[in-house]
Amino acid sequence: MEIDRVRETERVLAFHHTKPSHPVHIVVVPKVHTPSLADLGEGGPGLLAEVMAVVAEVAAMVEAEHGAASVTTNLGLYQESKHLHWHVYHRGDSEEEIRAMYGHHDG
Repeated sequence: MEIDRVRETERVLAFHHTKPSHPVHIVVVPKVHTPSLADLGEGGPGLLAEVMAVVAEVAAMVEAEHGAASVTTNLGLYQESKHLHWHVYHRGDSEEEIRAMYGHHDG
């Protein structure tokens, strides 16, 4: 399967999700196996810092283009893929689209 790369460094890859759940849905992953945020594996804090730099860059890009961005990661049962990854996404353009995506927790 061919992926649509957004950003790539020697140790980090950001790409458009192959089965997006949002209008804009980008996944950021370390290239070496990293079990989770709680278990950074051999990459350790240095790799986490590199991943977070790419997450920040991609989130800023999404925010600049669409006006907003969300960033999430999961642990344990919530993490379906047992490899640390971050989702950077834009939920929609209107308040109605955005609230339909997550509810009314912000007001």
